[in-house]
Amino acid sequence: MGEDGSGARSEVGIRRALIAPDDDSNETDEAPGSPRRLVHSDWLHSYGRRRGRRLKPNQTALIEKHLDALSVTTPLDLAAAFGQVPERLRLEIGFGGGEHLAHQAANNPDVSFLGAEPFMNGVATMLRHFEQKGLRNVRLYRGDARELFSGIPDGALEAIYVLHPDPWPKARHNKRRLIQKPFLDQAWRMLKPGGELRLATDDPDYLIWMLQRVLIHPGFEWTARTADDWRLIPADAIETRYGIKSRLEGRPATFLKLRRRETAA
Repeated sequence: MGEDGSGARSEVGIRRALIAPDDDSNETDEAPGSPRRLVHSDWLHSYGRRRGRRLKPNQTALIEKHLDALSVTTPLDLAAAFGQVPERLRLEIGFGGGEHLAHQAANNPDVSFLGAEPFMNGVATMLRHFEQKGLRNVRLYRGDARELFSGIPDGALEAIYVLHPDPWPKARHNKRRLIQKPFLDQAWRMLKPGGELRLATDDPDYLIWMLQRVLIHPGFEWTARTADDWRLIPADAIETRYGIKSRLEGRPATFLKLRRRETAA
């Protein structure tokens, strides 16, 4: 991570979270193993943008050519989406431009990948990766990933990636952040025992927020043993365009790898 001020701030943030975890008193106390599956309306309104800059002609062409065949709808039907219920399945929430999702799919052809992204420009960029890499093991959802959760069976996922979610930096907007107890409860339910929840952020305040919640959640274990475990990009990942940009601007990312415990008691 280097010796710059941002790296030092991240380390201070981690120490703060370790010393004073949040009690999450404003969040639901429903047990992670509850049979009730939260649907989108039970939780948080979606605040993500659906479109940014005007789509370029080549992006529009990619959408018209590929999106219908790759899209999943709600309620999610995994067998219909992949031809059969996948034996191995991973989910990326908010895949942005799709670099990480495409990298993982290309390097793990025997794994099925489900990616969710509400931002149409990001979907179009992902379709370019899909075409260039000849990917066949990816399906996309153009919307809020939480709308898919009720269709994902218990223990169906071997990994969930949430890389650089919107930090919603204003205090009055913190409730819009994805990483909260209801999300962690659902992640625990959807992951296999031993499955991985991987988080990344370049925002020091959001890092503290994340740690304060994951460290007190009974269903997850933070696997870091040395500083490099959270300072360095995981060996099986790639640095995305956003990650490069934030690092060059003095905001290096912190990576949290969490293992799903057998029970959440």
